[in-house]
Amino acid sequence: MPYHPESQRIQPASHGGPAKNTLGGSGALWRLASEYPTTPKRTAAIEADTRRAARRLSDRVPIRREVLAGVDVLVADGFRPIAGKRIGLVTNATGRARDGRSTIEVLVSEEAKKAGVKLAALFSPEHGILSDSDAKVEDQVDPTTGIAIHSLYGERRRPLPEELTGLDALVLDVQDVGTRFYTYITTTAYLQPEVARAKIPLVILDRPDPIGGARVEGPLADPDRISFTVAHTIPVRYGMTPGELALLYDDEQKIGARIEVVKMRGWARGLWYDETGLEWVNPSPNMRSPTEAELYPGIGLLETTNLSVGRGTDTPFELIGAPWLDGRRLAAVLSARKIPGVAFTPIHFMPVSSTFAGERCGGVRFTVTHRDALRPVALGLEIAVALRDLFPVDWKREKFLDLLANRDTFERLQKGETADAIVRSWKKPLEEFRKRRAKYLMY
Repeated sequence: MPYHPESQRIQPASHGGPAKNTLGGSGALWRLASEYPTTPKRTAAIEADTRRAARRLSDRVPIRREVLAGVDVLVADGFRPIAGKRIGLVTNATGRARDGRSTIEVLVSEEAKKAGVKLAALFSPEHGILSDSDAKVEDQVDPTTGIAIHSLYGERRRPLPEELTGLDALVLDVQDVGTRFYTYITTTAYLQPEVARAKIPLVILDRPDPIGGARVEGPLADPDRISFTVAHTIPVRYGMTPGELALLYDDEQKIGARIEVVKMRGWARGLWYDETGLEWVNPSPNMRSPTEAELYPGIGLLETTNLSVGRGTDTPFELIGAPWLDGRRLAAVLSARKIPGVAFTPIHFMPVSSTFAGERCGGVRFTVTHRDALRPVALGLEIAVALRDLFPVDWKREKFLDLLANRDTFERLQKGETADAIVRSWKKPLEEFRKRRAKYLMY
């Protein structure tokens, strides 16, 4: 079904004392609702107080740009790329226009119908159409539109030929998180040969790389490690939008698909997601904030080993731990390394689900202190080296290669090399990747 978020509500101050303002102000914005009855005069006072509070806080809030995602540009341009066409849509909860409508709602709207757009089929990637499932997803029917939803994360990962029959185009609107092993980019790769065989275009409604599109980082995947979590020989952090990445896939894998990218307007490569003015929607159950997306390229690498990466807690990917792990020792070693952009705090926690559910874990919490300085993949390697040296028996690292997907890096770790030496070994391959990627960049 289309995603319908609940409205944001101003919360009144509690009776126990002043309310706290998460932006660091005096709490004025929270108190307004309880201090002013709703008369026209006092409504004007609320608005004036809000403007004053916004001015006081403005130096603490990132500079924002009014970025239009691909779906917004599609609407602004009168649905030109799909006008008069019968289409299928690959989407989930992140397919959202700036006005709050889901992309499904946009494509069945009266304005779309006037442009001759006929939404005939829906497809969902991992986590389902609502981005809320951590299990395999079955085919469904959207209760609002009555349109069939074909799961691309059930018994199969690609659309069947008969599901594309009769379509004039397949549209993709899914927010990625800028990390190679996040499977939405693999779903994009799997769509391309299928639309090529069906002789229909893949129209990508482009979206930002939420962790910035300027930097690339980490080892490139080995050609023999291609899998559902390793779609192509790209680095862990690749700095490309979904549209740019699809063009690279198509060219380098010689697929021959017809890729049409509806470009964003206003986006620049150096922007973080919270600088775009676009609403954050959790792309999966455990990706709950831009901060978690920033840490994910490094912390996510570790979750194939015998560590909890915070699934089953309130802050996945902002901590790691295990019953055998001494968080104080690990935090002390990582702090001594003076790793840019992040601070380390020893903790204990108990996941309610996933790895070590119901077990008390020692661990470390990560606090991003300077995201422009943070190199998340390098952070993941620093943690891996510290675990190797502090807990050589307890940390089972054999499966660390699964998401790392680079044999040379794994063998360097096994041989006892330092994190600095391992990160330096990525320099030349990353320079080559930058050259490969340059011709596909659109922003």
